[in-house]
Amino acid sequence: MNGVNGRLPVLLRWLEEEQPDIVCLQELKAPQDKFPAAAIRDLGYDAIWHGQKSWNGVAILSRVGEIHETRRGLPDDPDSTQSRYIEAAVNGIIVGGLYLPNGNPRPGPKFDYKLAWFERLLTHAAALLASGLPVVLAGDFNVMPTEADVYRPERWVDDALFAPEVRALYARLLGQGWTDSLRALHPDETIYTFWDYFRNAYGRNAGLRIDHLLVSPALAGRLDDAQVDRHVRGWEKTSDHAPTWIRLADGGAAPGSGRPGRRRKGLG
Repeated sequence: MNGVNGRLPVLLRWLEEEQPDIVCLQELKAPQDKFPAAAIRDLGYDAIWHGQKSWNGVAILSRVGEIHETRRGLPDDPDSTQSRYIEAAVNGIIVGGLYLPNGNPRPGPKFDYKLAWFERLLTHAAALLASGLPVVLAGDFNVMPTEADVYRPERWVDDALFAPEVRALYARLLGQGWTDSLRALHPDETIYTFWDYFRNAYGRNAGLRIDHLLVSPALAGRLDDAQVDRHVRGWEKTSDHAPTWIRLADGGAAPGSGRPGRRRKGLG
């Protein structure tokens, strides 16, 4: 979001136009008591959020059933003061919304924290897979997994978002059995989710793919579509991220999830 209150008109417009079923928000940059719950609920969405003043912050929204929070923060989080993970059961699916640390500058304590946080995510993700439940991990991972996921990769070799150690951790995550939705359906496409505000990055399509929606094996067979609402990045006073979403076909694991073709989206 890059500030949920500053970008609220953009968020509300997107919710109204697209009517996603479930939404994950990151980088709220708002304390717990300043989250715009009333405006979001006026559009028919239930909401839970994990706020933090000026930095971080994550939320889950739903218009297809009550949100049953299951976790706030990762187990053994290396810094529990940072609001980076929230998890809930929503309409038969476990949804984990995350905002992985940026990690710059590298090397340094911020990069060390990123690696430590990622390791804790790997441990928790493995436990989620072991449960056999249908799970989606959605959010800003601050990782470009491959050279195909970044414009001019040679310019990013020293950046924490493209560091070999971080890319290796992401590969380990997929190796557990998670499916990277966008890449599974668009294996060879140039597709980005983030464009910087500077140097006309959006106009030049000089972007990064750092927002990911990972689905567990219980959902992989139901993955019907995965896209980026790229045009939203061109709206006035918008975030530098564009909404990234998946659509799941109906299945027995999510009773009452609606007719086939209904969208489920995650917002970065």
